[in-house]
Amino acid sequence: MSVSKKRASRPRRSATPPFHRLVYRLVRRVPRGKVVTYGQVAAILGQPRAARAVGQALRMMPRSLLGVVPWQRVINSSGHISFRGDVMRPELQRELLEREGVEFDRSGKVDLKHVRWAGPKREWVTKLRVEL
Repeated sequence: MSVSKKRASRPRRSATPPFHRLVYRLVRRVPRGKVVTYGQVAAILGQPRAARAVGQALRMMPRSLLGVVPWQRVINSSGHISFRGDVMRPELQRELLEREGVEFDRSGKVDLKHVRWAGPKREWVTKLRVEL
């Protein structure tokens, strides 16, 4: 059997790490006009100290998911958009959120008491973790 046939018969593995896939699945469930924090996403996924990993997952999101995963709905715990080296992305994020009806105060902060998403049902989170 040739080498190419052996490779073809193996199941293809995704290059996307499992935690990143979980982040994308969860963020897809955030309703329009609501936001979540990086830490909240991490906690829902059972990794309460992985807020930075959530940010990394969103930064590394494949282009094919840009129109599917509403990345703009994830903000920092103080209610601000995080600025990390990319000058254009924060402006785009704010514009996208404002189009959804999310309001910012003069300092660029959202009122998390009013626009924070409570999260998915516990049953869905349990199922999500098992599917990993």
